[in-house]
Amino acid sequence: MQNAHLIEKIKNLSKSFLPEFISVRRHLHAYPELSFQEDETSKYLRKYLISLGVDTVKQVANTGLLATIQGKSKGPSVLLRSDMDALPITEENTFEFASQNLGVMHACGHDAHVASLLMCAKILMQLKNEFAGEVQLLFQPAEELWPGGATKVLEDKVYKDLGAIPHVGQHVRPDLPVGKVGFRSGKFMASMDEIFLTVKGKGGHAAMPEIAVDPVLISSHIIVAAQQLVSRMASPKTPSVLSFGKVIADGAINVLPNEVYIEGTFRTMDETWRLDALKKLEKLIKGIADSMGGTAELTFKNGYPHLINDSLLTPLLHQKASEYLGAENVVEMEQWMAAEDFAYYSQNGPSCFYMLGVGNIEKGIASGLHTPTFNIDEQALEIGGGLMAYLALSQL
Repeated sequence: MQNAHLIEKIKNLSKSFLPEFISVRRHLHAYPELSFQEDETSKYLRKYLISLGVDTVKQVANTGLLATIQGKSKGPSVLLRSDMDALPITEENTFEFASQNLGVMHACGHDAHVASLLMCAKILMQLKNEFAGEVQLLFQPAEELWPGGATKVLEDKVYKDLGAIPHVGQHVRPDLPVGKVGFRSGKFMASMDEIFLTVKGKGGHAAMPEIAVDPVLISSHIIVAAQQLVSRMASPKTPSVLSFGKVIADGAINVLPNEVYIEGTFRTMDETWRLDALKKLEKLIKGIADSMGGTAELTFKNGYPHLINDSLLTPLLHQKASEYLGAENVVEMEQWMAAEDFAYYSQNGPSCFYMLGVGNIEKGIASGLHTPTFNIDEQALEIGGGLMAYLALSQL
């Protein structure tokens, strides 16, 4: 099938299917489920996939699903991935399909990811007699919660039986206008490690600090001094971020506490530096605490690795996206210090993770990811499903 004819056909299908998958997205948005708890979502998706007539639907990583669409004959394979879990956030939107599950919200667009991949499946089913090969559709659980559903998928025999095939994923971006998509080859998203620190001293009366060991002061020195990990120990060529977002010193205006509890995160895009940095950070923190008469108990929780977009696959998909949308609607993305468990697939084989624009300032749709007012311009689903179908066929 010629590219122009195929593009026209997919665009017509995605346009005609849009109302259906807006409804799908709204259903998913109204009934979000947390990581590793996506039971009802999984049942809904299985029923939907079977209704589309896909060749097989298999359970993977407990609540996840792996569906297969077989073309007219044997040929190459490609995997398309969507995550499906929600966040522990209380939604503040007031539209009629706002979350019905108190304290749980699709604030990262996974409802849009799922709806787009389902639309893609319906499009591919319409075209299955016109291509050779297989398209694997992965609906992955628990992207938002460490250790990440991708680790469970990688361990599952159902997934392992696929062998080495290209992986493609997309993610909504509210800072990218609807109608546009973004690609970046090479290192794209950061690793993520969590830091849990307890600084211990000796509490006492705030008016008599000479007989106490002030853990608040020690913690203050640690938080400031630790930034040299990024500013002086890291290479300027290696993106790195160290942030402390939680500090609990449970004293009072006239009470020095016995200890201070701190949580933070370290992110970078180099796995060797990542390991070295955490060792340096531990040495620095304990050294400061010891020099000031206190102690520091430090725990790291190693999260996702950094995400690498394949240097051959990504430019090819960038080119195909330009064919489908027009070059003016495909932008080059900057590196992003957020983390994503799609990174595990990218560390395992040729992968491409690209961004789908969903923002629309004129409609007031501009809230960031992981906020209680996050929303998308649902017109983006037309591109979300159609483009993914075209990119999949470009690999077959």
